[in-house]
Amino acid sequence: MSASLYALQNVYGLSGLVALVTGGGTGIGLMITHGLATAGAKVYITGRRKDVLDKVVAAWDKQDGEIIAVQMDVTSRESISEVKKLIQEKEGKLHILVNNAGQVGPTSNFLDDPSAPELKDAETLGQSLFNNETFEEWGQLYAINTFSTFFVTTAFLGLLDKGTRESQTPGFTSSVINITSISGVIKVAQGHFAYNSAKAAASHLTKMMATEFALKGARVRVNAIAPGVYASEMTFDEISPEMVNKIGKGVMPVPAERAGTAQEIAGTVVYLASLAGCYTNGQEIVVDGGYVAVNPST
Repeated sequence: MSASLYALQNVYGLSGLVALVTGGGTGIGLMITHGLATAGAKVYITGRRKDVLDKVVAAWDKQDGEIIAVQMDVTSRESISEVKKLIQEKEGKLHILVNNAGQVGPTSNFLDDPSAPELKDAETLGQSLFNNETFEEWGQLYAINTFSTFFVTTAFLGLLDKGTRESQTPGFTSSVINITSISGVIKVAQGHFAYNSAKAAASHLTKMMATEFALKGARVRVNAIAPGVYASEMTFDEISPEMVNKIGKGVMPVPAERAGTAQEIAGTVVYLASLAGCYTNGQEIVVDGGYVAVNPST
């Protein structure tokens, strides 16, 4: 067996592949975008704020893979369909879809304050939660964190399947990678029941899509990555070791005693998208510095 089979560019290289990353202009999405482009992929990044996406493109080193900015609202079927048409016309196929777009949604921060008056008794707690959040806030949060994963994935399924069938690389299959969260894996609310339950729904949706697509003959793998504490628009631009557990809000501190790095999240995405990950399907990889290992989880 030739040693060249194990060369990094042959195992993890993404040259010639086309990727789409929702919410690819900031935070974890930007880390993933840079990782995919550096590995050689042509990466379309989407978001509602075109100016933010354009800044990413302008700052990118053109010697690596290409980054292209496209405005898209992942909660709009019309907007998703327009971008699908664009990819269809320009590329004719897709190899990598990263569903990363997300928001935090309604929060009830008193849950994490032992001295909060809202925690006086069960009646007070229940009414405080009932009054502090709304159906509309929950619906909007689920639309972007869960519903969008279904609609974006199904819209691009045919192009992803085509990416597999037209590949000249033996064993290659196109990949959907859903960015979920440890918040959907652990059993504490971290002050936001809506966000955590929406991420849990996205985790199960990942498994259902992987199974149904395989059973129906779509040659597209679906996996998820559940990040722990990372710098993002949902947290902070930079996270010091002292801030990690304040953000994580776990019962026990994060064993790694630090936030995750861009290399760690991008590297996991590149693994799943590359030949190295082509035998992985229907899985959720937790990248959290040991958070889930020491906190109550599913």
